[in-house]
Formats: sequence, structure tokens, C-alpha cells
Amino acid sequence: MVIFTGLKFHCKIAVWKRQGTKAFSEEPSHRNMLRKLLSLFVLCCLGLLEHTPPVASTGAVPSATRTLVWGSGLEANIVLPARFFYIQTVDSSGRNFTSSPGENTFEVKIVSPVEQFTRIWVQVLDRRDGSFLVRYRMYASYTDLHVHILLNDKHVAKSPFILKGPVYHDGCDCPQPSGSVWKKDMQCPVSFPQIEQDLALFPRVDPDRNALEVPQRFGQRQSLCHYTIKDNKVYIKTLGEHVGFRIFMDAFLLSLTRKVRVPDLEFFVNLGDWPLEKRRPSERLHPIFSWCGSNDTRDVVMPTYDLTESVLETMGRVSLDMMSVQANTGPPWREKNATAFWRGRDSRKERLELVKLARAHPDMVDAAFTNFFFFKHDESLYGPLVKHVSFFDFFKYKYQINIDGTVAAYRLPYLLAGDSVVLKQDSGYYEHFYSQLRPWEHYIPIRADLADLQEKIHWAREQDEEARKIAVAGQQFARNHLMGDSIFCYYYKLFQEYAKLQVTEPKVREGMEQVEQPNDDLFPCSCHRTPQVSIKTQANLSITAYREENGVRNVCTRDCILALIPLQSTLNCEMLTYGSISNNAELKINTEIGAQ
Repeated sequence: MVIFTGLKFHCKIAVWKRQGTKAFSEEPSHRNMLRKLLSLFVLCCLGLLEHTPPVASTGAVPSATRTLVWGSGLEANIVLPARFFYIQTVDSSGRNFTSSPGENTFEVKIVSPVEQFTRIWVQVLDRRDGSFLVRYRMYASYTDLHVHILLNDKHVAKSPFILKGPVYHDGCDCPQPSGSVWKKDMQCPVSFPQIEQDLALFPRVDPDRNALEVPQRFGQRQSLCHYTIKDNKVYIKTLGEHVGFRIFMDAFLLSLTRKVRVPDLEFFVNLGDWPLEKRRPSERLHPIFSWCGSNDTRDVVMPTYDLTESVLETMGRVSLDMMSVQANTGPPWREKNATAFWRGRDSRKERLELVKLARAHPDMVDAAFTNFFFFKHDESLYGPLVKHVSFFDFFKYKYQINIDGTVAAYRLPYLLAGDSVVLKQDSGYYEHFYSQLRPWEHYIPIRADLADLQEKIHWAREQDEEARKIAVAGQQFARNHLMGDSIFCYYYKLFQEYAKLQVTEPKVREGMEQVEQPNDDLFPCSCHRTPQVSIKTQANLSITAYREENGVRNVCTRDCILALIPLQSTLNCEMLTYGSISNNAELKINTEIGAQ
């Protein structure tokens, strides 16, 4: 038996002996009970059972002192387009609320002690599970910020929270010089499985060779962007006819380089839907960055343009993002419609089959097209079209069907973040996070041809509590791995690891133009990270940052060499030139010192 005492687990096992002519454990019901008890015993003794906080009773009153507040939005050094933190409502007995205490329970004010007005938009989003997500977008930078969280005019937890500045807004061009410091501030993961998998196919990257061969191979029929990041400035040359989607990549690169100094690198971005590199690993591969990958291609996968834009434009021009979904998850689970739901366009044959299935079994599936494009000649068979449904209204239904379009369906992050369980089609396409998802834990898998869809819906209806657990686990995955801070971390880690593979120096090629940072004339900021220090200090900082970043000693990088050029210096170090190292070389710089 497993006995729970507060936070401690005491593990004992009871052994049933054969009594009479039939063993206790031979009864089917007894066998099931014994199996469960043994499972609990093993989990308990391995320390794998998590303590579940006590739940507040009906009619409980929130406590200002017991309520919990935490999150990256309470840290001055974490700069995001929209910052965020969390509030977990707790009653006076220390019990967590698991349902909403009321959407207006908490009041949040963010002020600067030295400014009469703060240009900050704050939203308190009720997640209806006893917790709140507070997000705010800054339109100017401040020396300090005070975050006041109030419950009936009483300060909550350790409110006011003080962000010691300077606190920069997203538009402020003030990159952290050290990538290691930035990653630590952002609490980035040490690694991402998809990045490791993708880059394992490219033990070395030759920017000179790629600059010649990629345009010849793909530039005539595909739409790509050729990017170079040099000295933290972004340069671009477009290839192909349809290059409008460059705006998403341009905007993100500019946003990232405003926050952290990105290593020099040169790469190609595929602007189309389908991944491009179809050669086998044994052949000469070209690294192409794409928003989607597939089992039969070798592209380097990034977060989708849709998810990327939603991060940049949260509390901006988009209404659907990973935060807004959390406040619009529909009615409680028990009140949701027990029907599988889908809306979309006719971008894949299986979608036609889904609509046909919905017509045959309307009690199980509600699926219809909102637009015809690929199979217009079949509109009479699969129409009529229905009106668009607000994405938030999807979550009136317990079961959400995720089925491929032209490639992977880019709606999956938002479906996971809701309060419904996802039935995900087996697919050869994948996004940057799919390798971290586990079937039957984060979603219910369905066959590529949808042959078992009815069976899986029936299972979910019969095993309602299990389906609910899968929905919660998928939601938690989205909250932990697909928020804005995670997306910035992923891109930076990808660029950092890719830059290490380069064996020739990235260059600003002929025909490239600089992608300029947007003007911030209305609310300009002063960056404290560019103090007027001596050239020698700058050189030492460059050397130190490189050593911290790469875990090496006695190395002179190109950056620190450039910083030292105005000095009369002699350094004993290893010469590192993008993959070529000459051991114990002596670097001598005899240029005269300028007027510093």
C-alpha cells in the first residue's frame, strides 16, 4: 500500500498470499487493483510522484499574502515584445484555486517612480483555472519600474515588485554583448533536440560555397532570402519572385539583434511552404532554413512564421497568440460539446475525407470548409462553405482535430494551449517542437488516412478522465515550451550552433542590402551597454566573452583582433579563423594608437 502523509511518501507493499483454491491476485478485478497499487509503489519509491497542492474549497476567499506571483516579466533584463508573469490564487489556508475567482479579482499597475506617465499597456488574463497571466507591452524605456499587484487594495505577495533599470522596451536597440549572459537571463534550455538533429547532418558549413551553389540550385524556381549577420547588423539579398514573406524573418532578426549580439553568420531562408533539401545525407547537402520539416527532406527547421509573428505582435496587430488563447479556452471541460471539431480550407485530400466523414457521422464530427482553393471542382461534393469561426470558439468542443494542410498545420501550438484534447494526424511533416511531443501524453494520435478517427473519438468519450489528462498535459507543454521567451531562445541557439560550423568567414555579398532597424524617434532610448571605455577594455571584454561563450582559453577571435588594431600589442594566443587554427601563433599588431 502507498500511504501519503503531507509532502512525504511512505512506501509499503502488501503481499497477498494464496487463500483457499484461488489466489486473490487471480481475480480480474483484484489483478487490476494489484497492478495499480504496484505501479504507485514503484513510482513512489522512485520519487516520481508529484505532490499535488491542496485545492481551495467552494466559497473560499483569495488571500493577498498567500497568493503566488512569479515569472520573467518581473525581471528587468528579460526584454520581450510583450513581457508576462503569473498569479496563482491561493486562499488563507494555503489551498490553490482551481477555478476562476473572478476575472477582475486582481488589479495590476506598472509605474515608473520618476515619470508622471508610463507608456505601458497592461492586460490581466484570467486562465479560469485559478491562475492569471499578466502581460504588458512597453512603448518606452524606463530607469526603474514598480509592479503593483492588488487584491481589494491590498498588495499581493511581495508587491510592489521593483525592476531595477534600465528597463528597455522592445524597440530599444541595446543588445547584450554576451550571449551566455543573455541566455542565462532568459533561462534558455541548454539544448533543443530538433536543432541537434538538424545540424548533425552538417559537420561543416562553407558560406563561400553555399553563396555560389544555393542560388544556382534553388534560386530560379524557389523563393529564398540570403542573409548575412555581420557585426550584429542584418543584410539580405532575395532570390525568386514571391519574397513577400521576408517581412517575418526581417522583423524577427531585427528584434533579436536589438536584444543580444548574434554571432556572425550567413544562411539561406526558404520562404515557401515545402522544405527543399531532398538529397540523401550521403550526398552534398545545402543547409536551408525552413519553417517546416519533413521525413524525406533535410532542411534546418525554425519556428513557423505564424508563431514567430504572433510573438512579435502580441498585444499588437494579431489577436491570436499563445497568451490570448490561454484566456479564451471556452467553457469548463464538463460543459464542452463532446464532438470532434475542425474548420479550414481544402489544402489536402484527407481534409476532404474528414468533411465526408462529418456528414456521415454528425454526432461525432463537426467538420466543414471555410474556403475552396485546391479542389474547386469538388465544391459541390464537399460544400457548401460555412462562415469562419473565431478560433477561440473552437474550444467549445472537447476534441480538436489537427490535420495537415499543404504541410504541417501551423495551428497546433494554439490548439495545444487551449482546454481541449488534440487528435493529431500522423504526419511526415513536423514543426520545430514536434520531437518533444509524445502521443497519448500530449495528444491522441490518429492515422494519416483518418481510418481510426471514429475509434479514437469513441475512446475519448469512454475514457473522459484520461482524455482530460491528455488535454491538460498538452496545454502545459504549450505553456512551458511555446511562449515568446522560448521562441527567442530557440532562434538564438540555432544561430549560435550554426555559426560554430562555418569554416569560412560570413560576408556581406554583392547585391545585399542592409535591413535597417526601425526608427524609434518618438520614444528613443539610451543604451547603457555602450559606455565610453578604452579600446583595450573593449578588447578584453571581447576576449572574455568569446572564452565564456565557447569554453576555450588563449584564443584571439576576429572581433578582438579588430578591437586591438589601434593598439601596439603582442598577444600569445591561438589564431582562430572560422575553422582554421594555427597553434601557439604570435599575433603582432604595430599600428599606432589613435587619439582615444
